[in-house]
Amino acid sequence: MTEKQDYITPISASNLSDLFYERVKRSAEKIACQYFNQEQQQWIDLSWNDIASEVRRWHNAFRHEGLQKGDRVAIMMSNCPDWVIFDQAAYSLGLVVVPVYTNDRAENIRYILEDADVKIFFIQDPDRCDSLLNQQLQQELPNLKRIVTHANITGYSHPLLKQANDWLPSYTETIERVKVDSDDLATIVYTSGTTGRPKGVMLSHYNIFLNAYSGAIFEYFDENDLFLSFLPLSHMFERTAGYYMPMVIGARIAYARSIEDLAEDLINIAPTILVTVPRIFERVYNKIQEQLSHKSFIARKLFSWAVNVGWHRFLRQQKRASWHPKLLFLPLLNKLVASKIIAKLGGRLRIAISGGAALSPEIARTFIGLGLTISQGYGLTETSPIVCTNKLNNNDPFSVGQPLPNVEVKLGEDDELLVKGPTVMMGYWHNEEATRNAIDSDGWFHSGDRAKIENGHIYITGRIKEIIVMSNGEKVPPTDIEMNIARDPLFDQVMVLGEARPYLSAIIVLNKEAWQDFSQSMGVTADASSLKLESVDKALLQRVNTYLDIFPGYAKIIRAHFDFEPWEVDNGLITPTLKLKRRKICEKYAKEIEELYRGH
Repeated sequence: MTEKQDYITPISASNLSDLFYERVKRSAEKIACQYFNQEQQQWIDLSWNDIASEVRRWHNAFRHEGLQKGDRVAIMMSNCPDWVIFDQAAYSLGLVVVPVYTNDRAENIRYILEDADVKIFFIQDPDRCDSLLNQQLQQELPNLKRIVTHANITGYSHPLLKQANDWLPSYTETIERVKVDSDDLATIVYTSGTTGRPKGVMLSHYNIFLNAYSGAIFEYFDENDLFLSFLPLSHMFERTAGYYMPMVIGARIAYARSIEDLAEDLINIAPTILVTVPRIFERVYNKIQEQLSHKSFIARKLFSWAVNVGWHRFLRQQKRASWHPKLLFLPLLNKLVASKIIAKLGGRLRIAISGGAALSPEIARTFIGLGLTISQGYGLTETSPIVCTNKLNNNDPFSVGQPLPNVEVKLGEDDELLVKGPTVMMGYWHNEEATRNAIDSDGWFHSGDRAKIENGHIYITGRIKEIIVMSNGEKVPPTDIEMNIARDPLFDQVMVLGEARPYLSAIIVLNKEAWQDFSQSMGVTADASSLKLESVDKALLQRVNTYLDIFPGYAKIIRAHFDFEPWEVDNGLITPTLKLKRRKICEKYAKEIEELYRGH
C-alpha cells in the first residue's frame, strides 16, 4: 500500500460510524456514489457531504422516536444511497441494523421483525409488504413503532405507516453521536436457511470493519476505483466488499438500477471493480454459448482459440507456463473476439470478485482466457463474511484463495474447514445452542464445508451434510453435479436426487427460450406436451449426462423430470440467496419423484 492511498484503519476509527465520519472528513466534496434518478431519468452524483447531511436528518428522526442504544431497526430496500444513509444514521445512535431481503416472503419478514424486536422498519414500497400491513400487525408486533417508506402511501391507512418526507425533519440539525465501542453489536443478519427458521448472526462493529480493511489491504485498490453495486446489501458479501470496503479505500460506488438493467449499466458506468456471484458469469457464458451455436464453425473455432491462447497467457503471468509461439496471435484474437465481450462488461474492469458459491472451472477458464481478471473467494455471514480470496499475483481460479490477514483456518474432522479470528461472529441472536454447535470451546467456527489446503490455497470440495449416499454406498456431491448441468443454457435450475436410492435422478427446470430451439431441432411442438415423448426425454437425458463425464460412472442421471415452472422465493422453493430448499422441492414434486424410482 503506497502513501498516496488514503485508507482508514481500525485504529484511526473504532466503529462503523467513526469510519463514515472519518471518510466524510477526508473526502468531503469528493463523489461518494451515484444512482439513477427515475424522475429525472439521469445518473446523479452525491458527495460525502451530501450523504452526511441526509444522515443527520435520519439520526434526528430516529432520536425523535425515542430510540435507545441497542434498539433494532430494520431495512428492506434495494441498493441505493438511502441504504447507506439509514445504516449510518442508525450507527450514530448505537442502534442495531437488521437487513431484510426485498424478495423475501411475508412469513419470513414477520418472523425476523418479531425475533429481533424491531422498532423501526424502513421499506422500499408498501406494495411489497401488502400482506404484512394488516390491522393485526400492532398486536403481532407490539414494539414496532413505525414503518417508513419513500413511496406513495395513498390507499394505505395503516397507523404505523409514514411517508419519509412527513417523518423526516425538513432541516439538518446538529447531532450528538452516541459512544459506540468496537465490540458493540452492529447488525443482526438473518441467514436464509434452506431448512427451518433463519438464524440471526450477530456481528460487531469490529468484526465487519476489520474484515473490510483486511480485504482492502489484501489487493491493490485506490480512490480512483469505481464499484458497481448490484448484489443485495442485505447480504454481507455485498455489504462488506461493496459498501464498507470502498469507504475504507475512499473509492466511488455506483448503484445499479436492477439485475435486468445490469448489462446496460455495466456499459454506461464502466466500473473497475465488480463484486459478483457465479450466477452472473453463468448467464453471460450461457448467452455466449447460445450465440455461438448459431455461428459458423470458423467463428466457434476462433472463440475457442481465443480462450485457449488467453488462458495460456494467464498461466504464464502466474509463472505456471512458459512462452509459446501461439501467444503471438493474442493481439489479433483480442481484436476479433475478446475485446468485444470485455466491452460488454464496461471495458474497464480490473477485478471481478466472485463469491457466494463455487464458480465452474470451465466458466472461470473462459472469462480469464478472454482477459477478465477474476478473483474467486469464500466466506460466510458468520465470518463477516470474507475468509479468503485469491491474490492476483498468485491466483488459482479453481481455489477460493488464501486467508485474509487476521483470519486463521485449519481442517477439522472429515476435512471440515474451521475458521478462527476477530472477524468470526459474536454468536446467534437468542440461540445459544446454535452458537455452541457452530463455535467450539477453542473458538473455531465450523463452516460445514469440506475443504483441502494446498500451497496456501483453500479448495472447497463439498458440503459436510450435502453428500448423497446411494443405496450401494457410493457418495456423490449433488451441488457439483448440479453446477455442471446448469452450464447448459437449456437447463435453468437443477436438483439431483438419490439419497438411499439405487441411482441418481434429477428435477430440472428448462429455459423456455432455449427450449424453443431444442424442440425445433427435435421436430416437436414447443409446448409442455412434448416433454412426455420418449424420444424427447431420452434426448434431454443424453444432453444432461454429457456434462457429467468428469464424475465416476455411477454419478450419472438415469431418470429426470423436466418442468418449465421456475423455482422462486415467492413460491418458497429457493432462499433469497438463491439456494435450493431441497425439502420443499421434494414435497412439491413428491409424485414425480415416486415415479422416477418406480419399480426400484
